[in-house]
Amino acid sequence: MDYRNLGRTGLKVSPLCLGTMTYGTPQWRDWVLDDRQSRPFIEQALNAGINFFDTADMYSDGASEEVVGRALKDFARREEVVLATKVYNPTGNKTPNEQGLSRKHIHHAIDASLTRLGMEYVDLYQTHRWDYDTPIEETMEALHEVVKAGKARYIGASSMHAWQFAKAQHIAEKNGWTKFSTMQPMVNLIYREEEREMIPQCIDQGVGVIPWSPLARGILAGSKPVGGQGQTTRAKSDEQIRAWNLGLERDTPVIEALHEVAEARGVSPAQVALAWLLQKPGITAPIVGASKSHHMDQALKALEITLSEGEVEQLEAPYVPHEVVGFM
Repeated sequence: MDYRNLGRTGLKVSPLCLGTMTYGTPQWRDWVLDDRQSRPFIEQALNAGINFFDTADMYSDGASEEVVGRALKDFARREEVVLATKVYNPTGNKTPNEQGLSRKHIHHAIDASLTRLGMEYVDLYQTHRWDYDTPIEETMEALHEVVKAGKARYIGASSMHAWQFAKAQHIAEKNGWTKFSTMQPMVNLIYREEEREMIPQCIDQGVGVIPWSPLARGILAGSKPVGGQGQTTRAKSDEQIRAWNLGLERDTPVIEALHEVAEARGVSPAQVALAWLLQKPGITAPIVGASKSHHMDQALKALEITLSEGEVEQLEAPYVPHEVVGFM
């Protein structure tokens, strides 16, 4: 495994991060695996050399952190792994102060996450969304307090506008507080809007980019498009796909190009889609999911693929601009 630095930090991570939204309890989402079903995938990732794991307090209303924490404790030493979690959304209780990025909620949420994970600290603590109701000064100072208390080693952000990210970084630098080391945006072959401002900003500032949904919620891993949409189980049942207008007719030419490149190479569309993202400037580690054993195998094999300039052009040429989504 070719480990790389996470942004400008000294932290070494694998070029693939295992996302654990799929692990927790099916009572939360019908495609989520329970504790027993989840553990083999976490063990498989560790055995393959993946040391980077991403979860969030809201996944399965906290059950994901519990499942991931137990598995990592059983299968690896704490210093072997890099564990990231997130704060913003309510977890279970939805009272006004049990969500958002206020000082009160951040300090409560990090303690609750550490309890569920069974850990003394997380390596990366990320804001899940931008909080329009809390001054960014309050949020950045509270995150700095979490770091100084030894409860998180680094902080990161996910899914916000580039101007918001720049403002947060400026506020932190101005006050001598901890700055964000990472950005977690949605990036894939059928949603590339972050290439306009956010990714160039991250490259310029040395921020690690760890894209989520590299396979567009399963659309890019499915069979050839039928009615403009991939056919994985998740692609057919995930409500966010419909909310974000992914996999519509406008995306069909991109998906068809993906299948053409994959067929010519004799590999899966998922491998090509991941290989494309891995070659993009500024990308540190795409966050991949795995609910079947071959999902992990395909993700790992994507590391061995180097696409030609012609193949990249073939994949990118059909793309059309999309409305900006993923921030709600």
